[in-house]
Amino acid sequence: MFWQTTRFRIALARPQVMGIVNVTPDSFSDGGRHDDASRALAHCEKLLAEGADILDIGGESTRPGAAPVPLDEELRRVLPVLEGALKFGVPLSVDTVKPEVMRRALECGADIVNDINALRLPGAEEAVAAHPGCGVCLMHMRGDPATMQQRPAYDDVVTEVSEFLRERMTALSARGVAAERIVLDPGIGFGKSVEHNLALMRRQRELLALGRPLLLGWSRKSTLGALTGRPVDERLAASVAAALAAVQLGARIVRVHDVAATVDALKVWGAAGLAA
Repeated sequence: MFWQTTRFRIALARPQVMGIVNVTPDSFSDGGRHDDASRALAHCEKLLAEGADILDIGGESTRPGAAPVPLDEELRRVLPVLEGALKFGVPLSVDTVKPEVMRRALECGADIVNDINALRLPGAEEAVAAHPGCGVCLMHMRGDPATMQQRPAYDDVVTEVSEFLRERMTALSARGVAAERIVLDPGIGFGKSVEHNLALMRRQRELLALGRPLLLGWSRKSTLGALTGRPVDERLAASVAAALAAVQLGARIVRVHDVAATVDALKVWGAAGLAA
């Protein structure tokens, strides 16, 4: 299986590690550390040296309760980092919900649009469909970052997430976007309780029936804090364990803050012959 993106046809026989580059002052675990282009690019280099396969660059925090960022400010944060990161010769993802940011990022050379809103804003589907080959990650989210954790409720979270993702794939297909360009993310922590997230973990294999690769983002999430009792800056072991569990249950891409530890763990996982 592979993921077709703008410049790269990403082979997924080996699990891919997507390193997080937050160009924001307020992300939940590393806000402010890489909030200008020079520091963000230095962080990109660090993640690549640690073994990241893909870089995911975002200029708007999506933590619970986060307020939207104005378009001009998000562009100011993201575009210089994307432009500077092209020299690294690796797949570059832009983490955004805004169609205009998608368009400008793709014009700049981004390979992937990673949208927590699954291209539901007006113009988002068109921005991706108009591009001849960019990859896209469709994620499930109930509500929006400002409201998503206010008493989320489902009859069957796995079934409802699966139905949502299938519907979004169908919408993109109708616009001529090839399935090989799409990966799917169940949206751990986005409009879901601890039990909802754990149900998605335990039943993750059911989502493979959708027929496209899964991307999972468990890194430092609050559910790991609920399980371990540890604050966000002490969740390294739990984050690595969750990434390994996700891969063992069929994920082909894991989105992480702690690249070096995740890459090392995946090397041991691979050497043990624990193929999903």
